[in-house]
Amino acid sequence: MDAITMIKERRSVRKYKDEKVDRETMREIVDIARWAPSWVNYQIARYTLVDDEEIIKEIAEHGVNGFVYNIDTLRTAKGVLSFVKGKSGTYDKEYITSKGNSWEVFDAGIACQTFCLAAHAKGVGTCIMGVIDDKSIAKIVNLPEDETVAALIVYGYEDGEHAAPNKRKDVDEIMRFVDR
Repeated sequence: MDAITMIKERRSVRKYKDEKVDRETMREIVDIARWAPSWVNYQIARYTLVDDEEIIKEIAEHGVNGFVYNIDTLRTAKGVLSFVKGKSGTYDKEYITSKGNSWEVFDAGIACQTFCLAAHAKGVGTCIMGVIDDKSIAKIVNLPEDETVAALIVYGYEDGEHAAPNKRKDVDEIMRFVDR
């Protein structure tokens, strides 16, 4: 599958088959995702994968702030990635970007999208969740103290098909050129 097709076809998947993705496939996906670019090649992304149904249930109960859409998605999920970010936007331990520590979110976003595209290429559906309780999730999955949960990514084999929305904004509506 070429990159343009992947970008156009990858969708957020919220319903999954009752089948776990084997750990070797997930290892292959993370192996691809680790090539995501990052600030000064810090490679801040850490991937904590959960395929234990009891832990997924605990994340649904205590890790998504009662957000019903996330709870419903987690009910059919056979796997959850607790996506962890580290410090970025620094050089020699000081922030050198006007964005301060918010650059970490940018690097995390690149890594999340790379993970989702790699999963899509391997036939695994994903959904990035932002409404989360990062501290609760960190406790549930026993993260080291110096790691922060940036997002949850639910993954599994898609149950049904999720087509792209027919309506996309026109390119002229979302871009501009600047001339002098």
